[in-house]
Amino acid sequence: MRTENCQGRLTVFFEDPFWVGVFENIENGKLSAAKVTFGAEPKDYEVQEFIIRNYYRLKFSPAVKTAVKDVKKNPKRAQRDAKKQTLEKGIGTKSQQALKLQQEQNKLARKEQSKMEREMESDRLFELKQIKKKEKHKGH
Repeated sequence: MRTENCQGRLTVFFEDPFWVGVFENIENGKLSAAKVTFGAEPKDYEVQEFIIRNYYRLKFSPAVKTAVKDVKKNPKRAQRDAKKQTLEKGIGTKSQQALKLQQEQNKLARKEQSKMEREMESDRLFELKQIKKKEKHKGH
C-alpha cells in the first residue's frame, strides 16, 4: 500500500493596491502554487465561495521539490502556529520560485505564439504580393 501525502494552504495578503491569495499545494514532496488577485479585501465567506467555485480552474505552477515534515503537533502548538502565520505576510520562498517558474513558462509560450502569428502574417502578405504581381502580368 502506497500513501500519498497531500497538503494545501491559502495565504491571503495585501500587495499594493490589491489583496492577493496564493494557493500552495504540496503533493508527494513537490510544491506547486497558484496566485489569485481578489481586489478588495475578501471576507471569509467570499474566500470559501471562491475555493468551492474556482479551485479546479486554478492554474498551478510546475512542481518544485520541497521537504515535507510529517510530524504530529500538539493541538495548542498548531493553534499558536496558525495564529502566527495569520500575522505574517507574504508568500514562502518555494511558492515564489514556483510562481516565477510558471511566469517564465507563460512568457515563453506567449513569445512562441506571437512569433508564429508574425510569421503567418508575413506569409499571408507575401502571398498577396505574389497574387498582385501575377494579376499585373495578366493584362486584364
